[in-house]
Amino acid sequence: MGSVTVIDHPLVQHKLTLMRRKETSTNDFRRLLNEISMLMAYDVLHDIPMHEITIDTPLETTTASVIDGKKLVFAAVLRAGTGIADGMLSVVPGARVGHIGLYRDPKTMVVVEYYFKMASDLHERDVVIVDPLLATGHSAVAAVDRISEYGPKSIKFVCLLAAPEGIDVLHGAHPDIPIYTAAVDRGLDDNGFIRPGLGDAGDRIFGTA
Repeated sequence: MGSVTVIDHPLVQHKLTLMRRKETSTNDFRRLLNEISMLMAYDVLHDIPMHEITIDTPLETTTASVIDGKKLVFAAVLRAGTGIADGMLSVVPGARVGHIGLYRDPKTMVVVEYYFKMASDLHERDVVIVDPLLATGHSAVAAVDRISEYGPKSIKFVCLLAAPEGIDVLHGAHPDIPIYTAAVDRGLDDNGFIRPGLGDAGDRIFGTA
């Protein structure tokens, strides 16, 4: 099965605890999501390709390493994934951003795509799919399926919280996709919500609860 990395840095865990609290306001939730996304980017992008350039310091000319942010794509699963993408863009402003809109048909329970827009030449880019919650895993599989059609150099999946059921579903379909999360929670309830969780991430980001 694929790898699961739990980012357990104290700052990440502290901010996640504040986000879980039901009394946390929309404004604070959004701010914390931005901050925790920046912190998680440190681990998620630990192996991002680099190359050397020549620069002039105040004292002399030297060579130094830089990343090619333009070869990186943050693929946000709408709507809540935009919150993580915005935070990661703060540390990699040159990255491209793609969006994939998915919803589950209430009658058939099949995941339906309603929007898809990604950077061109995806086969030359590394893609990081971002979605705050990996619950049942079906939307994550649909997102990976769709993006895989373009043959990107690599795909990672990043979320704040993951349920064991969602991890099993995603890795059952795509065992090679690494998952990065701030926590693996107990599991899903009968309505498919992660417990103890943090509620509906989209509602809490946009104040639509």
